[in-house]
Amino acid sequence: MATKKILIVDDEPDITLTLRKGLELSGYDVHSFNDPLAALSSYKPDIYDLLVIDIRMPNMTGFELYRKIKELDSRVRVCFITAFETYYEKFKQEFFPLEEIKGFIRKPIQIEDLVRFVNTVTK
Repeated sequence: MATKKILIVDDEPDITLTLRKGLELSGYDVHSFNDPLAALSSYKPDIYDLLVIDIRMPNMTGFELYRKIKELDSRVRVCFITAFETYYEKFKQEFFPLEEIKGFIRKPIQIEDLVRFVNTVTK
């Protein structure tokens, strides 16, 4: 079975490093970006099994990034991550229940919980 590829986009370097290392230790191939514009300019369709995108970032929100990536890759699957409860209501209004939206993760998250979640949605 091929290694699952995950893309993480979060403007906090410590978050991307922690999530990336945790997923890599569980056997995932993980790419991460701290700038949504850099993630968008580097994005290649049909590469990733799951995108984990922070909602609140400078230059572009995670929702905006998702919409732009969706134009490039209609089969993309995404999970949003945020520490801010208010975004959950906006998320539900805008996206639920789209099939490609695999979930909403609240920060902080334990690596074991993230791995379990990613295992479930990338099966």
